[in-house]
Amino acid sequence: MGNGIAHVFAMNGYKVTLIDINEAALQMAIKKIGNNLDRQVTKQIITSEQKEATLANINTTTELSSGVSNADLVVEAATENVNIKLQIFKDIDASAPEHCILSSNTSSISLTKIAAVTRRPGKIIGMHFMNPVPVMKLVEVINGYKTDKEVTETIMDLSRKIGKTPTLVNDYPGFVANRILMPMINEAIITLNEGVAGVEEIDTVMKLGMAHPMGPLQLADFIGLDVCLAIMNVLNDGLGNPKYAPSPLLINMVTSGDLGVKSGCGFYDYSGGGKELVVAPKFRK
Repeated sequence: MGNGIAHVFAMNGYKVTLIDINEAALQMAIKKIGNNLDRQVTKQIITSEQKEATLANINTTTELSSGVSNADLVVEAATENVNIKLQIFKDIDASAPEHCILSSNTSSISLTKIAAVTRRPGKIIGMHFMNPVPVMKLVEVINGYKTDKEVTETIMDLSRKIGKTPTLVNDYPGFVANRILMPMINEAIITLNEGVAGVEEIDTVMKLGMAHPMGPLQLADFIGLDVCLAIMNVLNDGLGNPKYAPSPLLINMVTSGDLGVKSGCGFYDYSGGGKELVVAPKFRK
């Protein structure tokens, strides 16, 4: 998500500093951005000159404090872990200029909770981009309890300037996107676990019957089963309704390390490079 967000801002003329604690991850991100830009050039979405200009707009660093020291906007895109995010926001808040808006790409964690660990709660807001960021048009903009109106207006306008369609929502568990999407994915996993139908059958019903571009189990693999579980736990804890309890199968898969595309195996087997969608061995009939 981080490299996709950097890609979109840089392609729209903004100077971007991409920050990660791992130098190898930064180099991998720049390579991926370059590859994605090459695809856009091939499809004649952008020119070769625009590709080079985009890459020239991106710097990288492993030092968070220097990376945010002159920023007007920070978009945090760390893993969906509340403790990690809270610590990152404490660190960013200590180093970013007073005027800087701090946003999070969180898909479920409370912006009000994040804002509470900073000295600038009025300048904390959510910018939940969809994956892949260069392709997907939506940005779910989330107001925290104390987010200033001017900050909201700035982020809505900025989202439009980078070619996205911002949709404003309020700070409740899962917001809109994942409060609706994740229970559907969880129910698909429960349906599989109960033996109602197989992996391909469930995904086929939703693709052909409901016009979804990909089935819920394939989508779960794409998102990452660990992320799905983290979001279901936020919904379950925050809303206190048994219908949000994560499927035992989802819990077991995450515990065993079958996380989807990122681990090479989830409901589908990606060991062959993922070009052909093959049901994972444990789910084959």
